[in-house]
Amino acid sequence: MRPLAYVRPGDVPAALRAITAEPGARFLGGGTNLVDLMRQDVERPATVVDITGLPLDRVEQAPDGGVRVGALVRNSHLAAHPVIRGRYPVLAQAVLSGASAQLRNMATVGGNLLQRTRCPYFYDGAAACNKREPGSGCDAIGGLNRDHAVLGASEACVATHPSDMCVALAALDAVVVVESLRGERRVPMEDFHRLPGGTPHIESAIEADELVTAVELPPCPVAATSRYRKVRDRASYAFALVSVAAAMEVRDGAVAEVRLALGGVAAKPWRAREAERVLLGAPAVEESFRRAAEAELAAATALSHNTFKIELARRTVTATLLRLLTDGSAA
Repeated sequence: MRPLAYVRPGDVPAALRAITAEPGARFLGGGTNLVDLMRQDVERPATVVDITGLPLDRVEQAPDGGVRVGALVRNSHLAAHPVIRGRYPVLAQAVLSGASAQLRNMATVGGNLLQRTRCPYFYDGAAACNKREPGSGCDAIGGLNRDHAVLGASEACVATHPSDMCVALAALDAVVVVESLRGERRVPMEDFHRLPGGTPHIESAIEADELVTAVELPPCPVAATSRYRKVRDRASYAFALVSVAAAMEVRDGAVAEVRLALGGVAAKPWRAREAERVLLGAPAVEESFRRAAEAELAAATALSHNTFKIELARRTVTATLLRLLTDGSAA
């Protein structure tokens, strides 16, 4: 690996030039996960660009009532910010459920967005993995796949996306802001991560010459009544088997507005559009919640070791919506 390329504080154009300096360069993301991948010899970047001096570390309120979160905002700062805790509690809860306090103090919003799967076959250089080496196969399909995807998988890849934060962002209709020397563009969170299809090594919509600079949260009154629920093998430092980000408003006994996204079940945060469709206008009762969960999971396909995930996802969706209802905050 070549030495670090340092960027002067505030010099965003220099950072953009640095990430495209190598002919045929491939953008690898960043953050603590890139360090993990380099240690495991999964990634071998020719150059690592240090962007920590860029002015992307602020949480700012927008005139329309939304919020702009810089890509270098630390996860711990995001979770503790009073505006996030008050207007978007599901996001604060999701961030706090991920990793240890020490990691949250180091990890950034941009790094969280671009972290890669924790599939053990991806990290094992002796295993076949289409994400790591396109065309080599997927040993997870016939292997130990208890933690793997039940939605949106393909014959090429069954890995899941590991982020908690991104599940909440998907439910909130967040927008990812990316910048290159060609200018700035905005990508809806639901479109930022890609399902594997036949090209699982292409994981996001970001181009090789682009840098994530911010995440924008639109005004979302229903988000004030929201919750993140994470089901995992142990209470701390474990990735989700299934997680649910939910926001709901009930008027006159019926679901008037709802946002729902699932984690731990697909290669990207899974926006539960079918469940939302079933819920809108339905009576705000357990039967409706269960029916919506069943509709969303109707397309799920289990592998040899993860059939339990489908029922677990149904129950977690139902339990999360019930909690929003019964604690009095949704009505």
